Amino acid sequence: MSAPAARALGHPLRRATWIRRSAMLLPLWAAVAASAGCILTRDIPDPALDIPMAYKAASTTAADALPALDWWRGFRSSELTSLMEEAQTVNLDIAAAAARIIQADRQARIIGAALLPSVSIGGQESYFRTSGSSQSGLTNRGREVVNYSGTLSGASYELDFWGKNRDATLAALETANASRFDRDVVALTTLVSVANAYFQVLTAQDRIRTAERNIASARRILDALKQRLSAGTGSDLDVAQQESVLANLRATVPQLRQTLVQNINALATLVARPPESVTVKGGSLNRITAPRVTPGLPSELLTQRPDIRRQELQLASATANVGSARAQFFPSIQLTAQGGYQSPALVALFAPNAAFFNLAGALTQPIFDGRRILSNFELTKARQDELLQTYRKTVISAFADVGNALTAVRQTTERLRLQREVVAASRKAFQLSEQQLQAGTADIIIVLNTQLTLFQAEDVLSQAQLARLQAIVSLYQALGGGWEPRIERAGNAL
Repeated sequence: MSAPAARALGHPLRRATWIRRSAMLLPLWAAVAASAGCILTRDIPDPALDIPMAYKAASTTAADALPALDWWRGFRSSELTSLMEEAQTVNLDIAAAAARIIQADRQARIIGAALLPSVSIGGQESYFRTSGSSQSGLTNRGREVVNYSGTLSGASYELDFWGKNRDATLAALETANASRFDRDVVALTTLVSVANAYFQVLTAQDRIRTAERNIASARRILDALKQRLSAGTGSDLDVAQQESVLANLRATVPQLRQTLVQNINALATLVARPPESVTVKGGSLNRITAPRVTPGLPSELLTQRPDIRRQELQLASATANVGSARAQFFPSIQLTAQGGYQSPALVALFAPNAAFFNLAGALTQPIFDGRRILSNFELTKARQDELLQTYRKTVISAFADVGNALTAVRQTTERLRLQREVVAASRKAFQLSEQQLQAGTADIIIVLNTQLTLFQAEDVLSQAQLARLQAIVSLYQALGGGWEPRIERAGNAL
């Protein structure tokens, strides 16, 4: 742009005319914006969920003793608590989920930038020389021209009358918030994995000890049978059968040790350390306390389960995207401005007569785009409907998860009680048969049956203990982990 043209645009009379025309258009834009508010209302769909009043499998709906945030402390294992706290700090899946939160936040900031004007500055120095010409034998020297300019250029702003950019920003913000609950889902899954792997370690250790006790018992029976054989009151068949029982017991130990190592390695992965640097002492399931979990009311589950909150925010994001897609049917209003200084002399660049500016407004209304805008709107509506159905399924599945976990806790508790009775009866029968064998009055078939029954009963008991603890952990997971302290209860306490 030349300096005379710039000065013409910067004339006070032209500036006044432009401002007066803009003021005349303001009422029109206000009316259009008001009507747009009626057209572009975001209507979040109703999930139409039937929330039960209480869990069918729960014995009580009392809100007392709800799961604490550090629910794993209820098992009364210092080593488990240490592993849980370490996993929360260093687990790589949780770290990756945290990085996704940062990505979502920055993406929301990028999209939200459309709500603000964009401004850039620039400076330029141009130099050119005209060529010389020869006329009537005379040679003219070329002319050298230098031009300096400094501009505030690229200042533009789109009036978001229809809420297109606002809804797009809101959708990105809801997605960023959903990523926070996604991190909570990953964290809860990690903690559940730590608990289950640790209980698997204890179970493997218990089963190994049980197998070693049973091997010692089988060896005693074998020694007694060999003594009877030496005394002429036994048979080679009795000895061979007992040797087979002893060999089978020994064969179970390597698999149990393999399971033990695998679960220790799983714990090492969960705490982001190589297996060589992780030592798990373990112990016994008998030293683990089984906490009593009160599930509370089903309506509370909607605010406690991170996966439900995540799906809820994703649905809100899709709803905002529908509003943004709908706004694309309406005109786009763009304001641009340019101003600065331009002078052939650097010393006079910022003189008043070197200033210029340019203001422009543009309105663009889509007329024909090959149904691109309509298809995009229908696409976002279908995406919204998909997330609505996913949200409903997540809620219903959550109720089913709690019901299944409550049933599992009840049934595994009953199974454990009955299995302990089986072990007690089997142990008594084996002790009596072993005493009779030592006295020389026992039938070898009875001895074999009683020892095999005891061996199996003790092994099943360890598995029943594991199943009960895993059911309790599953209930914590189904309830969404720990529960925030109730403010109203704290206020009442005060």
